[in-house]
Amino acid sequence: MPVILFLLWLLLCGRVTAEIVCFGVVITATLYLLMLRALGWSLQKDIRLLRSAPIFLLYLLNLVWETAKAAVTVAALALKPGEHPEPVLVEFRSGLERESLNVLLANSITLTPGTITVFQERDRFLIHALRKEYAEGLEDSSFVRLLRRFPQ
Repeated sequence: MPVILFLLWLLLCGRVTAEIVCFGVVITATLYLLMLRALGWSLQKDIRLLRSAPIFLLYLLNLVWETAKAAVTVAALALKPGEHPEPVLVEFRSGLERESLNVLLANSITLTPGTITVFQERDRFLIHALRKEYAEGLEDSSFVRLLRRFPQ
């Protein structure tokens, strides 16, 4: 986490000088100590974050890919004469234990064109889809498979 905070500092400053680096080290260390004491952050959380970083990057790439595919599909539906949406509500359970992963899944579904998360409680979801086939197989989608790989 200190490395991420320091890189964010450098990114927000826009340039790298000795003064900015020195202030950045001091501010980053102070902020990290505050996180340790006030927010209950720990070294174990840093290690878990570091271990899950490759999976998270893979998840982001998958999200971009699935969003692009869905955008093309929904655009084709909108532009094709005679084709009409047949909206449905689909309920499913993700089987994910961590609330943060379920929220990430809910937001990913909403970001994907043609689907909206209407309701999410623990691992139970209610999804609105423009067509039934857009919501089929959500419980074993690439999103859920990747989220299951995150450390619980």
